Amino acid sequence: MANFDFILFDADNTLFDFDKAEHEALRAVLEARGYPFNDQTRDLYLSINRELWARLDRGEVKQSWLVVERFAAFSRAMGRDDDPVEFNRDYLDHLAQGAFLLPGAEELCRHLAPHCTLAIITNGVARAQKGRFARSPLAGVIPYLFISEEIGASKPSPDFFEPVLHRLGDPSRDRVLVVGDNLSTDIRGALDCGLSTVWYNPKHLPNTTPWTPRWEAADFSRLEELILDPAAIL
Repeated sequence: MANFDFILFDADNTLFDFDKAEHEALRAVLEARGYPFNDQTRDLYLSINRELWARLDRGEVKQSWLVVERFAAFSRAMGRDDDPVEFNRDYLDHLAQGAFLLPGAEELCRHLAPHCTLAIITNGVARAQKGRFARSPLAGVIPYLFISEEIGASKPSPDFFEPVLHRLGDPSRDRVLVVGDNLSTDIRGALDCGLSTVWYNPKHLPNTTPWTPRWEAADFSRLEELILDPAAIL
């Protein structure tokens, strides 16, 4: 018997290689508009994008505004005036093609699926996340995909987690495990709802936040052990 009945995985940089998908999508949209694709332009976009997502995580902005503003700000910084709505739409279309999984992610999910119900919980944009999920091998293994844009609230808000739990049949919270790489969204949100947590931390980063996960895993082998081996969680 597994230690948990439900495993809620974050998507990007927990199961999916978002950095690779982002890199390829950004390259495509910049080159299509005549921008150079180099370290300078990539780093400029990433700095703008990450700051805006941090503001979203703090509840300061809406996602619908964020995804357009990131390209408006980038275009302004480059001295251009491209249509940010079209820019974003094209980027998301390319991003939806990037169904790259982290090494071992598919094997992990296939090992877990006979023992637990698996779900993905993501703050990503539905247009991209649905495309990436549908194109990945996980579409045949993970029955649930919960996207903040469709739920109407983002992690870490309880308004995101509570509808997810309801859709799963309101299971006992000690039988639900949240796995994610982001302490301020995945781990904080799960803790606020009384759920068990694993911080997926392959880079061995220090925890500089107030939120302490119950467990930490640097690789998928350790994660599988925590889920399936009763001795691992004692």
